Amino acid sequence: MDMEVGFRAELERLGLERGNALVAVSGGADSMALLHLLVRTTNTHRLDLTVAHVDHGIHSASGDVADRVREAAAAFDLPILSRSLGLGPDTTETMARAKRYEALEEMRQEADARYVLLGHHRDDQIETVLMRLLGGTGPAGLAAMADRQGTLVRPFLPFRHSELVQHMLTTEMEWWDDPANRDERHLRSWIRERLLPLIEQRVPRAGDQLVTVARLAREDRAAWDAAIEALPGLDMRPEVDGSSVAAAGIAGYDSNLASSLVQAVARRVGCPLGPVRAGRVLELARRGRSGAVLEVPDGWRIELAFDRVRFIQPGSDEEAGEPMTVGEERTGVRFWGPWMVSWQVEPAPEVQPREGARAWFVPGILTIRPVASGDRVRPIGGSGHRAVVRCLQDARVPRSRRQAWPVVEAGGSVVWVPGVCRSSELVPSAGTEAVCVDVRYR
Repeated sequence: MDMEVGFRAELERLGLERGNALVAVSGGADSMALLHLLVRTTNTHRLDLTVAHVDHGIHSASGDVADRVREAAAAFDLPILSRSLGLGPDTTETMARAKRYEALEEMRQEADARYVLLGHHRDDQIETVLMRLLGGTGPAGLAAMADRQGTLVRPFLPFRHSELVQHMLTTEMEWWDDPANRDERHLRSWIRERLLPLIEQRVPRAGDQLVTVARLAREDRAAWDAAIEALPGLDMRPEVDGSSVAAAGIAGYDSNLASSLVQAVARRVGCPLGPVRAGRVLELARRGRSGAVLEVPDGWRIELAFDRVRFIQPGSDEEAGEPMTVGEERTGVRFWGPWMVSWQVEPAPEVQPREGARAWFVPGILTIRPVASGDRVRPIGGSGHRAVVRCLQDARVPRSRRQAWPVVEAGGSVVWVPGVCRSSELVPSAGTEAVCVDVRYR
C-alpha cells in the first residue's frame, strides 16, 4: 500500500478534531516522515501544525540536529517551538523520556494545541511490550502505547519502521540516525538489535503476536474503565487536588477483584499503582483511620478521608497564606494561599446561611488566617461554642486540607470558617450597610 494512502486512512480512523497541533520532530527518520506526511495530508486532518523539537543535549551533534529540524520547519513554512534541556551524556533513557514529555507539554500549552503528534510506530510498540514484560509488568502494562492517550496521538502505530524509511527515500529530506538507537547499553536498543531478531528466528510472527497482546491488554483496560462507571457504590468524584472513590465501594469486593478495581481507578487518574500497593490501599479502605495517608511513586498520595479514598495529585500540597486583613477599602480582591478573597460593601440580607462561600459582616477590619489550635466558633443559630476542627470534621474536610483552610477573625474571635460555619458574631441587621466577603478555592 502507498504510505500516504495508508496514512490518510489512519488519520480518518482517528477522527481528530480541527485545531492547533504540535508535531514532535526529533530529526530522525520516523519523526521527519511524520512531518512530511502531515504536510501532505492537511486536507485530510485540517490541523494547524507547529513543529516541536526537544534538544536533550545528550549527544554532541544535538545542536546540528536542532538546526536541521528548524530548516525542515522553514521549508514547510511552519512555526517551530524548541526546548534545549542540556541533560548530558550520562542521562538515562527513563529520565530523558520524562523530561522530553514535560517539555512537549509545556510547548503544547504555549501553542494552545489540542494534540501532540508523535512518531511512534509498530516496531516501537513491539519493543515496548517486550520491555514491560521483562520488567514484570501486570496485564495493564502490556497495553503499551495507545494511538490516542489524552493529548498524545500516535498515527504511525500500524506502520513498520522500514515503511517509514522507504517513504523517506522517496523524498529529498535528510534525517539524523541517532547512534543511541544501536547502543546495546540501552535496554530498548538491546531488545531491538539482539533479542527480537533472535526471537523472530524461532517465531517468525512474534512481532505480530506481541502487537496482539497489546491490543488485548488495551481491551481489558477499557473494560475496567467501563466497570468503574458501572459498578454500584464506587461513586468516583473529581476533587480539587485529584479524585476520590467511596471506600466501601472497593472494600466490599473479593480481594482479587478489589485489587484490580483499585489499580483501574489509579490508572484513570494517572497514579502509578501496582498490585502490592493496591493491596495496601485496599487495607487502608477496610481498616484504616480517617486521615491515614499512603505515599506512592511520583509524588502521589492516597488518603482515607472519612468514608472516601482520595488520590491526591503530585504538587497539590496546599500552603496556608500569611495572616492578612480585608475591609479597609469598600471593595477589593486578594489572594490567600490557594483561596481568592473578594469583598464589597452592600446591604445585608435578611438571612445568612450557616454554611457557604459568602458571608456579611458589620463593617470593620477582618483578618484572614490559618486555623490555629484551640480555635472555637459560636455557630449562627446554635448555642455555645464549638471547636473549629470539629466543624471542619463535620463538614468532611479531609485532614490533608485543613492546615490551609482559612478562618476569618475579628477582635480576637473566629467569626467565620468559609464554607463550613458562620458565627453569630458581627451579623448585620437586614438592609443595613455590610461588608460582603466571598472566599473561594481558586
